[in-house]
Amino acid sequence: MSYGFLDIAVTPSVRAAQAKMGVDHLWQDFKGHRDFDRFTENEAAFIAERDSFYIATVSETGWPYVQHRGGPRGFLKLVDDRTLAFADYRGNRQYISTGNLAADGRVCLFLMDYVRRARLKVYAHAEILALDDAAALTELVTVPDYKATLERVFRLRLETFDWNCPQHITPRFTDREITEAVRPLRDRLARLETENAELRARLVVRRTLPDRDGE
Repeated sequence: MSYGFLDIAVTPSVRAAQAKMGVDHLWQDFKGHRDFDRFTENEAAFIAERDSFYIATVSETGWPYVQHRGGPRGFLKLVDDRTLAFADYRGNRQYISTGNLAADGRVCLFLMDYVRRARLKVYAHAEILALDDAAALTELVTVPDYKATLERVFRLRLETFDWNCPQHITPRFTDREITEAVRPLRDRLARLETENAELRARLVVRRTLPDRDGE
């Protein structure tokens, strides 16, 4: 059966490494269906929650380059079930990924959910679009009130994707996720502090009232 991601990733040298480790039969005799060439609602929801991803390109020298891309949650947009897009904002002005893509449009994306220990891998073909040449797409990927200079748009045509197992993914939490997790505790603490203050105030009032038995 087809295994779309491995159909691309597994080269003769990879097969040799698998054979050396005695696991080549696991993939040669694969009986499932993992020829993922369309994003489903599951992937759409996962992508919409991401505030960062890693993108790998290859230079004309053959050296790979991995870049971290970050932004507001959902800045990587699902255009349709086979297309992603994101705004390329001004950074350190090295333009390594941009230059690499001008020579070779193949990319690999890693999307991480450290909290749930999930990882989505994507093979795609990227194209660089000028803002004026893709007005509708530029509007789609633009994040209101995000203070950064938008220079171009990256459009990614899906080739295939796959999900990784959670093994060895260390859970990590953002400030927002921590804030949301501890909010019930903060709310309860605030209520207890209010109740404590009210009890103290009542106790002070009782102590200041005259002792009628002693009149």
